Amino acid sequence: MGKALTIIVSGMIAADPQQGGAAWAVLQYVLGLMELGHEVYLVEPVAEKSLRPRGAAPVESVNAAYFRRVMADFDLAGRCTLLLAGTRQTVGISYKELRAIARRTDLLLNISGMLTDPALLEVIPRRVYLDLDPAFIQLWHAVGKIDMRFDPHTHFVTIGQLLDSPASAIPLCGRKWLKTWQPIVLSRWPVRTEVTRHGLTTIGNWRGYGSIEHGGVAYGQKAHSLRRFFELPTRTPVKFELALAIDSAEKKDLAGLAENRWELLNPAEVAGSPGEYQRFIQRSWGEFGIAKSGYVAARCGWFSDRSLCYLASGRPVVAQDTGFAELLPTGEGLFAFSTVEQALAAIHSLSADYPRHSAAARRIAERFFDSRVVLPRLLDLVGAAA
Repeated sequence: MGKALTIIVSGMIAADPQQGGAAWAVLQYVLGLMELGHEVYLVEPVAEKSLRPRGAAPVESVNAAYFRRVMADFDLAGRCTLLLAGTRQTVGISYKELRAIARRTDLLLNISGMLTDPALLEVIPRRVYLDLDPAFIQLWHAVGKIDMRFDPHTHFVTIGQLLDSPASAIPLCGRKWLKTWQPIVLSRWPVRTEVTRHGLTTIGNWRGYGSIEHGGVAYGQKAHSLRRFFELPTRTPVKFELALAIDSAEKKDLAGLAENRWELLNPAEVAGSPGEYQRFIQRSWGEFGIAKSGYVAARCGWFSDRSLCYLASGRPVVAQDTGFAELLPTGEGLFAFSTVEQALAAIHSLSADYPRHSAAARRIAERFFDSRVVLPRLLDLVGAAA
């Protein structure tokens, strides 16, 4: 490794509390870079409208309590701050100290461009926009005319491995998008042998944010994908448990899920913190991964940070193909499907030789997603490794 760098990572942990998976997506970068010997700080800007209860002072909010708890769990209390967007109010590192840290920072890793404070951004020489939502980020900017906060950045990195391939019609917004896999800190995600949830599980939102149309193609949400596979649990003895955030007003879809034997769990109860999220995954038999239909339509090669956690834990993954099957080995430990029949064939293979697929899952995590490999490559891509 080259010299130790001072790095600020900005991402969402507490703006929407009880999202254990969202926290892990950010923590993999923070913890992984620290494991490499870098001096790392986490800054989360939170909008006033996100504070709970509404009108609460930041320091007294539910968000701050959750933030403190998560940071304490990972021994990050002296390396983090919750910053009320547009102000100098913080929970954690003071704004004055944060300014001083920014002045000696080598690199900002800014997930979705969340950190926007010019006084912090302008003094950092390398400001990396990290896109974890490929296709949607670019479409909102180019088609939806939404400011996705590209301008203050010097480098642009995406997990959309095929974003600029001939098969993708996604606009690149005049930027050169460097490609990276998402990292997982394998020391934090050991293999577990005990399975208490004997079936395929996953965690997610039925709908996230708005869908968008471009060139006659609809780029939609997880709801639009899963409806195509409603019949799946009726065609296999394997159980499906979805820790799914779905509004009670979605009566038709809730009825369809129930009629087809999908078992729904409350994600806030089973995966509401990083620890609960990890235990849910590691006690599962494997993952049934449904992608947002926008990722599928874009053929952008998106691969879920959640699926990495299953793979690292020795839990095989059966995931809807977004193009990732062109880049990752499938058929042992990891399966890509586009049809019900392909999903059923994958599940049958898992049932026939689970130990083999479990071992292969961990090998894929080690070969492709180990933070000790992914993060140095990322630093090298943006010219920060030397």
